[in-house]
Amino acid sequence: MKLRFERTDDPLEKVTSSEATRRLIEFYKTSQHNYSALERTEEISRVKGTVLDWGGSQASFFMQAFTLTNRSFVNMSRDFGYYWLRLLIYILVTICIGTIYLNVGTSYNSILARGACASFVFGFVTFMSIGGFPSFVEDMKVFQRERLNGHYGVTAFVISNTISAMPFLTLITFISGTICYFMVRLHPGFVHYLFFILALYASITVVESLMMAIASVVPNFLMGIIIGAGIQGIFMLVSGYFRLPNDIPKPVWRYPMSYISFHFWALQGQYQNDLQGLTFDGQSPDFPKISGEYILEYVFQINVHRSKWIDLSVLFSMIIIYRLVFFVMIKISEDVTPWVRGYIARRRLRQKKDGGGRGRGSGAGDVPMINRTPSLRAYVDDTTTTTVAVSTSRS
Repeated sequence: MKLRFERTDDPLEKVTSSEATRRLIEFYKTSQHNYSALERTEEISRVKGTVLDWGGSQASFFMQAFTLTNRSFVNMSRDFGYYWLRLLIYILVTICIGTIYLNVGTSYNSILARGACASFVFGFVTFMSIGGFPSFVEDMKVFQRERLNGHYGVTAFVISNTISAMPFLTLITFISGTICYFMVRLHPGFVHYLFFILALYASITVVESLMMAIASVVPNFLMGIIIGAGIQGIFMLVSGYFRLPNDIPKPVWRYPMSYISFHFWALQGQYQNDLQGLTFDGQSPDFPKISGEYILEYVFQINVHRSKWIDLSVLFSMIIIYRLVFFVMIKISEDVTPWVRGYIARRRLRQKKDGGGRGRGSGAGDVPMINRTPSLRAYVDDTTTTTVAVSTSRS
């Protein structure tokens, strides 16, 4: 049994959508509704009043930064998963470190133990900062909505986010670092303790800045955490602990990857901070004492002529660099990405129009595809016409 579609005498089937639209527009121009709308528009235009201009926020830059800092601080303090949960985890982990390396001492075996302790603290402990990535993504979503409304600029947002996070990062660093330092009993002295706390704070802040930069371009929680974990994993590999600095392959991994890694500078500084000035026992009682400088130069392959404060300054400069990267990423996603998407959309639309203009040359095919009515009957008629034309040409 065959289904047969026949053309009817309905005049609407012979009118395209563009033609129908054109006729409706012409009819509206001469209708009473159009005249009434024009009269009402003229009446409204004669009313005197204040012109409403969209100029964004009228607050000064400092007021914007202050308000955003206050709001971010309140949100961070109320959100348990933002910093408070991480503080508890940091305390728990540092207590574990302190009990494992409890009173490490200056025996021969403590040389590698001190190196392993520093590597774990500045590698895996700082690694836990990626746990705040979901909160970073939520902040970015709020920023994008408010930025579209012109409430504040990118610079105010970056500065406020940096300042509001400082008290929480300081609290985390001070409590966890103090527990670890005095349980392990690293190098005695306030200056050495201060360096350890500052280096730990700088490392955690660098990770925070890195994850914020990732959150500005990767809004997905899982993908962002995976990317951040991968980057830090590479940084840890070239930090100088798993592979000594002189043994790291020089192309790519030693230059420039090891110098880009903040773990490298943190470990270099902490090794000097902890080992310089100490004397360790020999492998047996008959062997002479081993100085910390000898261990730094020949065991850990560290340049003892470079000050540990230079390593610390590099860490703090990385905070600024990653924050600038965060700023640039937001600017790129705000200015360049919409332009690229618009260009791609215009190009696709142009291709569709060009492809629609090269339609079939008979029957309904005389009308461009963009103006065709999506009718099953028109499709059947078009197919039938094409079949007849092919049969005629063959005969």
